[in-house]
Amino acid sequence: MPSTPTVTVHIVTYNSEEDIEACLDAVLRQTYVIEKIVVIDNASTDGTANHLQEYMKRMDNSQLEFVQNRVNTGFAPAHNQAIRMTQSDYVLVLNPDVELGVDYVERLIGQMEHEPEIGCATGLLLLKSSPETVDSTGLAMNAIWRAFDRGAGEPARQWRDSGEVFGVSGAAAMYRRAMIEDVSIKGEFFDEDFFAYKEDVDVAWRAGLLGWKAYYCADAIATHERGWKKGNRSSQPIFVRKYSYINRYKMIYKNLSGNCWLKALPKLMAYEVASHGYMLLREPRVLGAWRDFRRQWPKLREKRREIREKIALKQ
Repeated sequence: MPSTPTVTVHIVTYNSEEDIEACLDAVLRQTYVIEKIVVIDNASTDGTANHLQEYMKRMDNSQLEFVQNRVNTGFAPAHNQAIRMTQSDYVLVLNPDVELGVDYVERLIGQMEHEPEIGCATGLLLLKSSPETVDSTGLAMNAIWRAFDRGAGEPARQWRDSGEVFGVSGAAAMYRRAMIEDVSIKGEFFDEDFFAYKEDVDVAWRAGLLGWKAYYCADAIATHERGWKKGNRSSQPIFVRKYSYINRYKMIYKNLSGNCWLKALPKLMAYEVASHGYMLLREPRVLGAWRDFRRQWPKLREKRREIREKIALKQ
């Protein structure tokens, strides 16, 4: 008899004291057996670490493994850290402000086992504050390489059809280990130069280039608090706006090739002129992120080259 695929759940916390217990409770209620739950705390200052240690003592569950980082390494490096700690067939990358429906893991694994070409999958993520409203049904990419959460803000009843998508949101993403190993660059699944924000889009783009499919399963339900995206842009910390802005250009540089960009040039130029005009007038400090791009450019160039080599080997 074939063995049952193993699954580990990886959660990165940062000042997540209010959310983490409900998140873990939902993971422990899953109908699918979870081999291990790895929680990496990125130097929280709000009591998250103490709360987690107390929770683990109370639960006395051998599935739980907690690592406390001394500094905030970022979302991407911390999840890579967790990936290196496990060998499971599947990895569920999970935000601490997400609560899974009891059969979330079971439904995703069932679909992925049925279709081996699916490298990643997600379910119907709903806003915790408005459970009939969509948070994400996967990722979409438009013609000028801007990524969006599909269906965000729309009624959930409009998104009952499962199917292939461009990619999956890192809030509650199931990744096949074989895909993780196949698409990793310089030993990194999530690009650690991204620190945080759009690293899931970058992975989705790269995985698609290398022949992997992404899938949205409408019957797998979860709710998402959607932490930092509350409020308007001015309420977001400057480092959030910088990473969110510059990481788009990093992934374009790494993943875009050929002359397909020429078709999009008029729309692209119009968008870039408008967005940079806005930045110059309203958020000039965000443009300082280009210094990081220049500093990281040699590494980005090497990663671009390795992606091109991987694609060539697939052809």
